[in-house]
Amino acid sequence: MTEPTTRTLDVPGATLTYDVRTADSPAPVLLLIGSPMGAGGFVTLAGHFTDRTVVTYDPRGVERSAKADPASPSTPEEHADDLHRLIAELDAGPIDLFASSGGAVNALALVARHPEQVRTLVAHEPPLASILPDREGALAASRAVHDTYQRSGFGAGMAQFIAVVSHQGPFGPDYANQPAPDPAMFGQPSEDDGNRSDPLLGQNIVSLTHFQPDFEALRAAPTRIVLAAGVESEGQLASRAAFEVAERLHTTPVSFPSGHAGFLGDEYGQPGDPDGFAAKLRQVLTEASASARTTTHSTSCRPRAGTSR
Repeated sequence: MTEPTTRTLDVPGATLTYDVRTADSPAPVLLLIGSPMGAGGFVTLAGHFTDRTVVTYDPRGVERSAKADPASPSTPEEHADDLHRLIAELDAGPIDLFASSGGAVNALALVARHPEQVRTLVAHEPPLASILPDREGALAASRAVHDTYQRSGFGAGMAQFIAVVSHQGPFGPDYANQPAPDPAMFGQPSEDDGNRSDPLLGQNIVSLTHFQPDFEALRAAPTRIVLAAGVESEGQLASRAAFEVAERLHTTPVSFPSGHAGFLGDEYGQPGDPDGFAAKLRQVLTEASASARTTTHSTSCRPRAGTSR
């Protein structure tokens, strides 16, 4: 694998920045995405796949990918269209896609619309409050994160976010009405800097948690969709949602090491288990590839109509 080459792609309302680590390999391109986490969060994971071409990117409004209106909401549909255009620009055929958190939500939107572009999707803990049995409480809790941010700024909003994503079990009807936690409890600033364009708290938190996947389209897609959940995330919103998505797709989630950010190295000072995580991801992708070859061989060996064997 070579050092990353940085490129840009103009899309409606934004300019995407992405990095390509090229390898001389017949394997499909591996695209690693999050949202709002950008390419900077996947450096360690990309380093475990030096035997294939790896692409990472900054979603619209994140880090190097500027939006025309930085404060406007971004939706999974917009992100899916961005990914569709990015994959088309790569011109490398169907890709393998690892997508975590909000990236997994956006990837589900992509596959429902453009399944021909993705051979295998590993969707790691999509935080879809909209499909949980306690959806009303979960949606209200997610909305409260945004409202706290709009009212009191980044520190207060981030503290509310941490409390919500680490909450164990269902959200009761009164959860969102509880007093917001003290930002200092989570090492967050108490002062309000006046900014309201944060990619997570301002642009994406409501749209990604409220998104409704097209399960009929996903079930019909030729893409192999694997739901993944961290062993340390059990009971948390994103992990619970992974199990709900898997149930609706008639599959079983695969357990991955560590928690919601288990693939991280030292990118943000909170490492997970990147070695174990990468090994599990490689295993899942290898099994999916073997399944694809078996299916293709089985199909090619079927007698054609009007012929005999």
